[in-house]
Amino acid sequence: MRIFRSFGEAAVISSPVVTTGSFDGVHIGHKTIIRRLKKLAADHSGESVLITFDPHPRMVLYPESAGKGLKLICSREEKIEMLRKAGLDNVIIIEFTREFSRITSEEFVRDILCGILKARVIVVGHNHHFGFNQEGDYRNLWEWRARYGFEAEEIPMQEVQNETVSSTRIRQALSEGYIQRANAYLDHFYLIIGTAVAEDPRITQDVPLIKIPVTDPVKLVPPPGLYAVSCAAETFFSRGMVYITGNDGSLPGIYLHLENYEDDIPGKRMTLFFHKRLGISQSDLPAGKLLAEGVREMRELIF
Repeated sequence: MRIFRSFGEAAVISSPVVTTGSFDGVHIGHKTIIRRLKKLAADHSGESVLITFDPHPRMVLYPESAGKGLKLICSREEKIEMLRKAGLDNVIIIEFTREFSRITSEEFVRDILCGILKARVIVVGHNHHFGFNQEGDYRNLWEWRARYGFEAEEIPMQEVQNETVSSTRIRQALSEGYIQRANAYLDHFYLIIGTAVAEDPRITQDVPLIKIPVTDPVKLVPPPGLYAVSCAAETFFSRGMVYITGNDGSLPGIYLHLENYEDDIPGKRMTLFFHKRLGISQSDLPAGKLLAEGVREMRELIF
């Protein structure tokens, strides 16, 4: 998968079949769009293209309201990894600014999608809006297709167990600790990627703990508690559990205890796949006990 940082760089893409959006979480609805994008690209002997934005548009347009405190399911690195696994050919990451937000929907289609990228097909999800003041939608694309020489297609809304899937609904489930519900919406395990740091053995005693720092301030982390996880790093794989400490105004602490611990794990880039919450909150730990002692007492819950 190729990654571009500007539309000019991406002009080398052959016969683009394009979609656009934040794609936070790369959930089951996003995957439906990507599958269709890939099919259309194959039909047109072209390439699949996703245009996405950084930072999230709400953080730029509504910093004091809708964008204030917004947490995202995926960090930038995690989203790129999920899109790579989905099989996209190209991702264009555009810096979202107030100046960019003033581009009208028709200018975006005429000057960028058709003018620079030479899009063959433009695909959008159900009820997708774009351009200045979110004025553009699928009806506009249908009207403009003959004028600017492209095909347009809209993908229906996805549902899981009769519930409409959206990134907002997934964020809510994660924020409340409903990991299995979020995983169903996502169609994959919620994940956290970070570099492993060994905890001081004088503190953790006989239970090896690894800290996974969260470096992205907008990354959504589930509430404090204990979670069953699996963990992958290069050729290493293990079951484990994660203890998430409270957020005291800084970033949450994430501590990993592995079923199969190896001495060379510290320093590796780790991917944590969350399976479920074990129903033990921070307040359930015995008062005054070290984190390692609490984890050791609860090992039998999953091992």
